[in-house]
Amino acid sequence: MKFLTQKTRACLIIDLVVGRGELADAEWERIAPLLPQVDGRGRPWRDHRQVVNGVLWRLRTGAPWRDLPERYGPWQTVYYRFARWEADGTWAKLLVHAQVQDDASGQVEWTVSVNSTVNRAHQHAAGARKRGPQTGDEPDDPGRSQVRQALGRSRGGLTTKVHLAVDGRGLPLSIVLTPGNVNDATAFGLVLDGIRVPRAAAGRPRTRPDRVLGDKAYSSMAIRRLLRRRGISATIPERRDQEANRRRRGAVGGRPPAFDQEVYRCRNVVERCFARLKQFRAVATRFDKLAGHCRAGVVVASLILWLRASAG
Repeated sequence: MKFLTQKTRACLIIDLVVGRGELADAEWERIAPLLPQVDGRGRPWRDHRQVVNGVLWRLRTGAPWRDLPERYGPWQTVYYRFARWEADGTWAKLLVHAQVQDDASGQVEWTVSVNSTVNRAHQHAAGARKRGPQTGDEPDDPGRSQVRQALGRSRGGLTTKVHLAVDGRGLPLSIVLTPGNVNDATAFGLVLDGIRVPRAAAGRPRTRPDRVLGDKAYSSMAIRRLLRRRGISATIPERRDQEANRRRRGAVGGRPPAFDQEVYRCRNVVERCFARLKQFRAVATRFDKLAGHCRAGVVVASLILWLRASAG
């Protein structure tokens, strides 16, 4: 390499750095047909792959949109494309497509684990415009605006809680955002309802896992009754206070819920999923003012996990 000019060396170094964290050819080929195509009206799209790689760079680094490197094009283009595809459901459609393909090939494991993680909100995440119906959010009530944008105030400041349901491989099937001070059990119904994988052929979408694994935060009669009504097996440990109360009541307290310790050991896949998602710094710390944009970032990161799991 000593025979190369300084300019050539610089170009080679740039070429080596550009590909870090971007879409591989096989990953791009899976999602490219689903992206909006040129319809002959208006200006043509900037290269979709360049824009998607720009979105991934911002998710991976957590940098402001304005600091996007020039190789991804104008930052305004990348940001508005990200926001537009969040609004019209393109990102969600890409994630569902990856789930459908894996389910059709039998790769999805329907032993589902649920849990949540609290993400600290950066100071720039607060202050979204208080727009919306007057009945749901008055302009002079910032507290309700924060709730609508999935921001909750705790002792450490503003936080957002990400609730996930993942399959047996630790890949997200359902994503729900709530304020950080919301109890896990409160959001369980929304997380369960978010599991919806369409069939590749004819048939209803699959919405019912074989089994649900959860920690003691999900140990409630309402959750166990919901799972029993839907015909879903539950592996959730009983809390100590519930166990003590049941024993205190004697025969009236009923039998302890069934619990398989060996099966419960598989619940850590959801914790490993959170660890992989938080490698994207814009997911680990919330910088987006709008809850929709924040959730879209989690969806894009989840899409990458699905694509790379299939490739592996």
